[in-house]
Amino acid sequence: MTRFEDLPDLLLAPLEGKGDEAWFHTPEGKWSPAQVVDHVAGALELSARGFQARAEKPPMARRPRTVRQRFFLVLVFGTGLFPRGRRAPDGTVPAERPDRAATEQRLRAAVAVFLGLEQRLARRAHDLYLKHPVFGDLNLGEWMTFHVRHAEHHAKQVRARIPPPA
Repeated sequence: MTRFEDLPDLLLAPLEGKGDEAWFHTPEGKWSPAQVVDHVAGALELSARGFQARAEKPPMARRPRTVRQRFFLVLVFGTGLFPRGRRAPDGTVPAERPDRAATEQRLRAAVAVFLGLEQRLARRAHDLYLKHPVFGDLNLGEWMTFHVRHAEHHAKQVRARIPPPA
């Protein structure tokens, strides 16, 4: 599994030295690499904002997970497989043509924010949760694992969508 701090390289290294043709290459009905990176950055930002908003709240208890939530948690966290057919949550739907420099910076900044939260909220590892729409309540470390698996999933798409050299 990829280290959290390596997420920008995981997504951006395949695009390094490639121009806008690769950045915006959009197969029919799919997102371009630009949109994939924008989506991952948006997902990181959204959950980071959730933890920032809850950082000073009183301790929480995790709600029990349903059988469905436990199944998908084992599937995604354990194997990295993402079932098809899920729509991106509001706030993570990418822009049509994301600016490259701004999107790369957003991704790097969101990773840095999470790493800062990891240090700042270490004492809250078992009493601060943010609900995930599929997995239920996750603590910060579990969200970081989710984001690694999510980025690994989307990094495969980025690599697959880079057009071959002409």
